[in-house]
Amino acid sequence: MSSVLSNLNNGSAPGAGAGASASGPSPTFSPLYQQIKALITQSLQSGEWKPGELIPSEVELAARFKVSQGTVRKAIDELAQENLVVRRQGKGTFVATHHEVRAQFRFLRLMPDEGEPHSADNRVIDVKRLRAPAEVARLLEMKSGDPMIFIKRVQSFDGVPTILEELWLPGVLFKGLTAERLIEYKGPMYGLFETEFGTRMIRATEQLRAVCADEHAAQLLEIAQGTPLLSVERVSFTYGDKPVEVRRCLYLTTTHHYQNELS
Repeated sequence: MSSVLSNLNNGSAPGAGAGASASGPSPTFSPLYQQIKALITQSLQSGEWKPGELIPSEVELAARFKVSQGTVRKAIDELAQENLVVRRQGKGTFVATHHEVRAQFRFLRLMPDEGEPHSADNRVIDVKRLRAPAEVARLLEMKSGDPMIFIKRVQSFDGVPTILEELWLPGVLFKGLTAERLIEYKGPMYGLFETEFGTRMIRATEQLRAVCADEHAAQLLEIAQGTPLLSVERVSFTYGDKPVEVRRCLYLTTTHHYQNELS
């Protein structure tokens, strides 16, 4: 790994900037801490440090990449802001995992109007292998007709059906995912994807709109047809900004609200 930084810079030494190739155009300049951040991310992506594991200290990483400790600290600060790593006072920096309580609500923005957020009870309606519809394939940068895993489930809070979800996952990545496995697994779904399928969700984009419950949604959510719902379409990405999930949700907001933090 000690030579990876130089490879990233097309043979130039750390701190030398982005040198021009004799036979090609000058590559785009990247600050040194961004280069270190990219190298650490590569190690996360390759599985050198697993979710939940302690990564080397700033001093060790500085020696490994032959840069200053301050440069490493700035890189790790950005990784922490992006929830790829977690700093723990007096313990060090750990690879973030979807099994942490605080991470379980990172991708669920539906919050109760009263009380603290808590995990939902899940009822799996359907899990099957299908061919990717054209729109789903486009969002996942796949080909129409590629194998997919389709999941439908209802999430309830305090016995009240509140979320109707439909998920589309690449069949190759999630081969072996079955209804039985989803039902017996008691942790967060993204934790299952991370642990058993080696796919960690890093970020997501969402589109929201107001809709009325059709007959099918009304039946599963136990509400009147035409009840107002919040429709959310999410595309989730793993390392390398690769899309690996399309999730379409209908939220009942009678006792919940969608909460987002802007910074």
